[in-house]
Amino acid sequence: MPGFEMFGALERAEVQEVLDSGVLMRYGFDGMRKGHWKAKELEQALASRMQTTYAHTVSSGTAALTVAMASAGIGAGDEVIMPTFTFVASFEAVLALGAIPVLVDIDDTLTLEPGAVEKAITEQTKAVMPVHMCGSMADLKSLKGICDKYELTLVEDACQAIGGSFEGKPLGSYGDIGCFSFDFVKTITCGEGGGLITNNKDFYTHADHYSDHGHDHIGKDRGAETHPFLGYNYRISELHAAVGLAQIKRLDDFLDIQEKHYNMLVASIENLDGITLRRVPEGGVQNYSFLNFFLPTENQARKAQKELVAAGVDACFYWFDNNWHYHTKWDHLKGLQSLGPVSDQIKKRMKQQSGRTFISSDHWMGRTVSCLIKLSWTEEEVSQRASTLSSVLANVLKEV
Repeated sequence: MPGFEMFGALERAEVQEVLDSGVLMRYGFDGMRKGHWKAKELEQALASRMQTTYAHTVSSGTAALTVAMASAGIGAGDEVIMPTFTFVASFEAVLALGAIPVLVDIDDTLTLEPGAVEKAITEQTKAVMPVHMCGSMADLKSLKGICDKYELTLVEDACQAIGGSFEGKPLGSYGDIGCFSFDFVKTITCGEGGGLITNNKDFYTHADHYSDHGHDHIGKDRGAETHPFLGYNYRISELHAAVGLAQIKRLDDFLDIQEKHYNMLVASIENLDGITLRRVPEGGVQNYSFLNFFLPTENQARKAQKELVAAGVDACFYWFDNNWHYHTKWDHLKGLQSLGPVSDQIKKRMKQQSGRTFISSDHWMGRTVSCLIKLSWTEEEVSQRASTLSSVLANVLKEV
């Protein structure tokens, strides 16, 4: 991770076909295309790889989440349960629809804790959104059971975990609808882009229309298409889709490289007394894009991250203090700091959540260090990184 490390001839060839046709938009201009429909090809490849009936591509992972929830009928006043550890796009998408993000605790999977989810359910709850952060998944079996029990939609935010699986199903395909990001730092990239997958025909049809101003896409005359309902512009371009089409063909090769590098790093630290690896739920296979581990104390985790970076182990993160990924720095959400007026309903419902503490989340995140797994490392670089990782952590663990 990320896929841009491996750009090559395949990506260039796919992009060149788009440039040669002169059509950069995914819809219309049939006669000029010379048979090239990159977004459609990417959708077919995505659905095939993720073992779902339908796939639809959009302009970003944030757009994928927004379109997915809108397609499932989630909107004004509905509550969406989501974790305290995610990227801000997760709650931005909820708020964009007039819905209410409800934060709940995570556990040692670094994702939603099922017990906390069930306690947070109210009459207004419409969906549960597990976010498969840093390449691994939530306890999806438990969450699916909860959603079935309360008739809720299970929306998988798999933006950071494409290629992982649970009980033999690709992540994103286990719930009712799943979302991916193809931005510049993801395992496969379009530069900017996103996608959603589902087996629900209605959800797919809604997504297809909603992401293109409500166009029904019936017939071959775009100007004659009708608009069954309101929509917005979340379209992906043919140029971005072309890059993604090349990258998805290479996904399994990328995953193999990540797993190899991951295992070399794990072997160097797994026997250190005091280091505990993030829990991957039984039946789950992560995509190996990050190495995530816990230290005994918050102070040791902070120190370890700083010393690892100083020793040359770059792209090593302490999420507890991160501006974009953890609830402690989301003052703009908690204070509803918005350029435009926020509805009274959202203000009231968010105020009801103010002052909440997340002791369990802080317990796990305060002790977590995450290291990005790169595709471009040589075997010698991975070995050196493993040695440094082991040495630095051993020294930190000696300190009280």
